[in-house]
Amino acid sequence: MRRARRIVAGVSALALAGTLGACSADDGVPTLTWYINPDDGGQAEIAASCTEAADGAYRIETSLLPRDAASQREQLARRLAASDRSLDIMSLDPPFIPELAEPGFLAPVPDDLQNTDGVVQGAVQSASWNDELVTVPFWANTQLLWYRKSVAEAAGLDMTQPVTWDQIIQAAEDQSKQLGVQGALAESMTVWINALVASAGGEILENPDATPDEMQLGLDTDAGRAAADIIGRIGSSGLGGSGLPTADENASMNLFQGDNGSFMVNWPFVYPAMQGAAPEVVEDLGWAVYPRVDAGTPAAPPVGGINLGVGAYSAHTDLAWQAVACIVSPENQAQYFVTNGNPPSNTAAYDDPEVQEKFPMADTIRESLDLGAPRPQTPYYNEISIGLQRTWHPPNAVNPDTTPQTSTDFILAVLRGERLL
Repeated sequence: MRRARRIVAGVSALALAGTLGACSADDGVPTLTWYINPDDGGQAEIAASCTEAADGAYRIETSLLPRDAASQREQLARRLAASDRSLDIMSLDPPFIPELAEPGFLAPVPDDLQNTDGVVQGAVQSASWNDELVTVPFWANTQLLWYRKSVAEAAGLDMTQPVTWDQIIQAAEDQSKQLGVQGALAESMTVWINALVASAGGEILENPDATPDEMQLGLDTDAGRAAADIIGRIGSSGLGGSGLPTADENASMNLFQGDNGSFMVNWPFVYPAMQGAAPEVVEDLGWAVYPRVDAGTPAAPPVGGINLGVGAYSAHTDLAWQAVACIVSPENQAQYFVTNGNPPSNTAAYDDPEVQEKFPMADTIRESLDLGAPRPQTPYYNEISIGLQRTWHPPNAVNPDTTPQTSTDFILAVLRGERLL
């Protein structure tokens, strides 16, 4: 397929990688390499714990991937296309899993890891491709609606009930406050667009298994126009602050912590961050499930996180899957949440007393993950995501009458080789 050929085309710089293999130390114990995304050391701790639990069957060493997801994708895709035997276990960003699964770069998930009972629905969806589990959910992430209790109370909002974007926009306008959203030309913009379209009952990509010539986008629809209306209103009214066109998750948190903070959509990392930086804000802090686009339709919050895959060319696929089973145990997921702030994919981990104590919003996170909608699952995700960012930015230029159609035309032209990103 076209995607596989593009990956292989970039492999020459990594030709030597295919000669590498999972090795055994002098003591004869097989060494598995786990390629991890940057964190606060939690994955390395789990690797050490599972190595000890393996009792000589294997040892796990970690190798750090680049910080940004796009660079992680590029490195892993090229090395897998080169049949690199050193890729045993990989921490994978969900949107890029179809791109690796479609050409057969991922080893099949064994039967004993196919059972997803007790795993939040958003994580199961993001770990699958073509209705098949191709990776194993590790930790799952979602955005909540964070709010100042004083602002919500002044607006007369009952935050024990679902609220809509219209309601929080109105509350911020009436009190001359600002909204914490992510409007930067980055993946966070795709996350926001996807959540709005899905919350309005639509899909950015309506037929994810189609070839580029047959793909149908769901942007120029009622759901797409509703998403564009919300982004455009926040952008043009100034509710997102003067820095909205460059605002990422940290910038929107800083805005929320300021004197004009009111509501914010963001990942759970903000809770421990604000505990340290703005304890006075935490005293006035509340949280709820992501805002609805339509009052009668449940929200579809963003879903993120990390799933674990095993390289198809690994010399020790059976041992790698044994290690994965250890890594994703509810006990390890709970500990990882407490120490690194990354929410579990297994619902049992949320019942851990230490989790409940450190993250009082744990039950809301679990509920949000069951409602969540993954970003478009397709081997062509990179083109779709960058195409969205190019055509929905800056937020103050987004127009529900024109942006959805313009975006559709541009993305389809890119997918069909008629235009360049």
